[in-house]
Amino acid sequence: MKSASSRFVRTRAETISPAKMITDAIIARLEAGVSPWRRTWATTRGYSGRPMRACGQPYRGINALWLWFVADSNGYISPTWMTYRQASELGGQVRKGERSTVAVFYKTYVARDTAAGPNVYDGDDDRTRRVMKSYNVFNVAQIGGLPERFAPPAPVVAEPGSPQDDAHRAEIDAFIAGTGASIIHGGNEACYYPGLDTIHLPQPATFDTCADYGAIAAHELTHWTGHKSRLNRDLVNRFGSDAYAAEELVAELGSALIGADLGLPVTQLDNHASYINHWLRILRADERALMTAGARAEEAASCLLTRAGRGSTSGDDDTNEAAIGETPATVEAVAAALGLPIDERPALGEWIAKSNAGVTQLAP
Repeated sequence: MKSASSRFVRTRAETISPAKMITDAIIARLEAGVSPWRRTWATTRGYSGRPMRACGQPYRGINALWLWFVADSNGYISPTWMTYRQASELGGQVRKGERSTVAVFYKTYVARDTAAGPNVYDGDDDRTRRVMKSYNVFNVAQIGGLPERFAPPAPVVAEPGSPQDDAHRAEIDAFIAGTGASIIHGGNEACYYPGLDTIHLPQPATFDTCADYGAIAAHELTHWTGHKSRLNRDLVNRFGSDAYAAEELVAELGSALIGADLGLPVTQLDNHASYINHWLRILRADERALMTAGARAEEAASCLLTRAGRGSTSGDDDTNEAAIGETPATVEAVAAALGLPIDERPALGEWIAKSNAGVTQLAP
């Protein structure tokens, strides 16, 4: 008879990897004919549309896309996520019955070939390996008693022709121009030609809004980053091939990430059944394919944002436990991200110092 403790021990075969869990959830949505990263509305102006950590830093790569999916599926409007421990340290309490979701990071280590003996290592056989790890987070909508600064910001609706709309248009135009891409306007199609290294777009005035134009441009600009002189992705693929569909997936995810930073709706993304069927085939064949696409999309978004002088989220969530959400942060950066007034910053600084001191501790 098994002991009480052994009943709760999972074997390696029984444990579902975070990559498989995330991929299976995305597959289920795609099978229903919906791209989970599609958003037909612009993000609230004044803060990044990406999911954010408790310290105010945005999530990157697959974490951003996955936490969007979870938030939209559950109706959470707050962008902020935190561990159980972080909530407790802030005076909050996860409500009874609420369930956490996972976020992921990669831990890097050197694997050594010990065939010659346990104490004999050949440096030539050392291999750097990256292992995906996960930790549990809750949206602030699931937590009671948190400081007021974690309340979601009120949406700001920019009416067409308003000063806010004009400022948004200028922001979008500056981003596109800042990338340095060669863009030809005219005609009725939006596409990127790798051989010519040019993007073709309809005239901006033909779009319903400047945000719609920006969203289309972001999609094609993501393709543009794949040129051999930039990120060097494989762009010479026959339409209908898995490689072609994989690049389209990168472009979709990349434009969604850029849209979050620029306040763009992701309405331009193609939900055509042929694309969805190809994505399903890719994801079913390799549970890590979505992770790879998310990392490449983040790399593309980072490339464009850096070229446009908007800073960078610097790649995928990565490398060590600091990526789990307690990454060292400054008062100024967090206060700016949360929109805090000056008089609240001393208390915020005290909490950040405490949080930064425990960055290597995994939350329960």
